[in-house]
Amino acid sequence: MHRQIAGRLTGRITKWIVLVGAVVIVGLMAPLNAQLVDVQNNEASSWLPESAESTKVLEALTGTVDPNDIDTLVVYHREGGLTPEDLAAMDAQAAEIAKVEGVTEEGVLTPATAEQAGIPVKLVSDDGEVANLAFTFNFGADGWLSIPDAAKEVRDIAQIDGVTVHLAGYGGQAADASEAFEGIDTNLIFATLLVVIVILLFTYRSPILWLLPIISAVFAYMISGGVVYLLAKYADLTVNGQSQSILGILVIGAGTDYALLLVARYREELRRHEDRHEAMAYALHRATPAILASAATVVIGLLCLVFSDLNSTAGLGPVLAVGVTVTFLVMVTLLPALLVICGRWIFWPKRPAFGSDEPTGTGFWAKVGSAIAPRPRRVWVVTTGLLLLACLGLFKLDPSGLAQDEQYTKEFDSIKGQSLLTDHGLADTSNTVQVVTNTAQAGDVAGALSDIDGLGDPSQPAEIGEGRSFFTATLGSDMSSTASFDAVEAARDAVHEVDGADALVGGGSAFYLDTKIASERDNRVIIPIVLVVVLLILMILLRALLAPLILIGTVILSFGAALGISALLFTEVFTRIGLFEVNDGFAHADPGFPLFAFVFLVALGIDYNIFLMTRVREETAQHGTRKGSLIALSSTGGVITSAGLVLAATFLVLGSLPLVFLAQLGVAVALGVLLDTMIVRSVLVTAINLDLGGKIWWPSKLDRDGHEVAAEHPRDEPEKVSV
Repeated sequence: MHRQIAGRLTGRITKWIVLVGAVVIVGLMAPLNAQLVDVQNNEASSWLPESAESTKVLEALTGTVDPNDIDTLVVYHREGGLTPEDLAAMDAQAAEIAKVEGVTEEGVLTPATAEQAGIPVKLVSDDGEVANLAFTFNFGADGWLSIPDAAKEVRDIAQIDGVTVHLAGYGGQAADASEAFEGIDTNLIFATLLVVIVILLFTYRSPILWLLPIISAVFAYMISGGVVYLLAKYADLTVNGQSQSILGILVIGAGTDYALLLVARYREELRRHEDRHEAMAYALHRATPAILASAATVVIGLLCLVFSDLNSTAGLGPVLAVGVTVTFLVMVTLLPALLVICGRWIFWPKRPAFGSDEPTGTGFWAKVGSAIAPRPRRVWVVTTGLLLLACLGLFKLDPSGLAQDEQYTKEFDSIKGQSLLTDHGLADTSNTVQVVTNTAQAGDVAGALSDIDGLGDPSQPAEIGEGRSFFTATLGSDMSSTASFDAVEAARDAVHEVDGADALVGGGSAFYLDTKIASERDNRVIIPIVLVVVLLILMILLRALLAPLILIGTVILSFGAALGISALLFTEVFTRIGLFEVNDGFAHADPGFPLFAFVFLVALGIDYNIFLMTRVREETAQHGTRKGSLIALSSTGGVITSAGLVLAATFLVLGSLPLVFLAQLGVAVALGVLLDTMIVRSVLVTAINLDLGGKIWWPSKLDRDGHEVAAEHPRDEPEKVSV
């Protein structure tokens, strides 16, 4: 029945219907995919859980403090000290900056106007080398789209001979973030496609075959981007620059993996069947269950992210799940149709002729299996020991968070400005804590903050209605630094102790702190959920209990080893050799890094075990587990290795973005995928299969006690079919 359905998809007429349908869908979705960047939400509030204290402060200040206000600083620096002429030029430039579209009516605060108004804000350093102007941008809800142009205009105005000028504060950081993600919808995809094309050329050794997987992957990317756009625009799905960048990587990487598996099986069947339509029907019939199980595992694993407290992480799961679902559908419909339309010549110069021998039986992976077979227990014990040793590198991993100057792989303008403010004793006036309290206790709450290190004097409380007031206090440290987090926590402890105040502490650093707290909670909750879900899928697929438990164990081991090696690379290699323009950014990791790495490595890493073990189960029915394992390794080894190389290379492309988090994620996932394909799947799992034999299928009766049994579904085709 399944083979008949597969045959209908690639029949002499239906193959053209599939192609035309795919072209029409892409024609509709491609324009929407191009607009995906327009529905991104990169605001900090879009990342936070509703239960966070900083979110509650933001809600309380709605109508009083505009959440679209973007506090911005222009930082001036002259070695040896700013001159009176420099300060006068700053005042003149402030008047011009106040006219820039998006600058609020309050205008620009300068050293001169602050002194005249009696505002107790320090805008010139004690050594006279650094000064700054402060103002606020407000472009409405989609303000981040206008930040790059406004930032450029301000920088063009703020020019003084001999003075270095930097844009800092929230506005500077937003401008830098826009630069970091600039071209993400095109440059990253082109780089990924280029890497995949090179690998496919080496894999297929054909100058034309690579075109079909690439065309199919591009179709999948266009369609999935269009679907995500519609969900973001009309279903309130959270999409940000981070999720869009990973979407493109995942769709192309996973799509190429599925294509490699299908093409390899199709090539096998072409040697058995003279009619290419019939060969594709058998190839789809046998390859689709493994591809479906792989895609389902990834999709369900990603959907587990909806249990995340962080809106950004919860939104990432559905975004990527849509991508993988669309990719699966494209790869089992469009790609088979294209292959059948083109015929055997697409494999030129090594066309799989009808009746020719299958080369994998004597290839590299067949030799690896033969080397493992004599002493499988020794092999898996030693391999496990080496992987456990690599896990020790986890002690070097520090996911405590990235300070502002550690978030990028190069020094952006806002980081340089922030460093100058810190080094010269100027507080970043855009970094404040916002305290909301009952009006009657406002004085007591403000007094409770007087002895907290790193916190400036509170402003005068302002009423916000319903018996509530708010005030601010400047933090003297970096917005995402440990010092700021400590100050926020101390402030919260202090104000919570004021009876009857119902006080809450929010602000920029509080946002980052609450994000860290939510990330740590997500690590504890989501990782076990993903493990249970993947285990259940494997149990259903393999109809066994022991084999799924073993596979889960190997993937966890691979994850630990990949993270351990990655941590050593981050702390002992990248940081020491100064691979990127960062100080010690690779010495720490984002709190969400372990979860992201785990989800991708488990969901993607289990793919290769699925590809292998479904073939082992198929061969076990006729040859027994031990011989079936060797046949499966020799048959799938080449294609799985190629798939692993493709996926590892595509994730490494994330390192081209100047973000430490994505660079670390790309390295960790690439390492984990390579470990899965080269060592875990090929050596460890195969050795365990050979050692345990039929016991791995417990409690199933398949190959009970190691004896061969009749196939549950015998092969339904002759050795060779001539049509």
